[in-house]
Amino acid sequence: MPDDRNVYGTELEPCSTDPPTGYLRDGCCRRVESDRGRHELCAVMTEEFLRFSRAQGNDLTTPRPEFEFPGLEPGDRWCLCLPRWVEAAEADCAPPVVLEATHEAVLRDVEPDLLREHEYDGRVAEDSETE
Repeated sequence: MPDDRNVYGTELEPCSTDPPTGYLRDGCCRRVESDRGRHELCAVMTEEFLRFSRAQGNDLTTPRPEFEFPGLEPGDRWCLCLPRWVEAAEADCAPPVVLEATHEAVLRDVEPDLLREHEYDGRVAEDSETE
């Protein structure tokens, strides 16, 4: 969808094709009216966030082939459900965000400064091995 824009107002870049992500599994975090979960935010998975999500009842590490879901590991990029990312931000464990691959619709609900605070800088945050 060529008119999709990212939070910078430029063309939405792909989030991931390996594993394929997005509500449409086309690699992009597009705004899709029928997507009630709003998978519009491209995040880089961290161990801390994956643990948090599992504790909230959404295990993102276990493959679910029936939903074309491969299971995620730290370092994978994934179009996250916007409410889950906001919840993780409030709990101080939000994963980094790839702003070029995050749909501009996210700005309706998340302040640009909060997104910039969590901007992906090219590396996965190191989690403590002793947890």
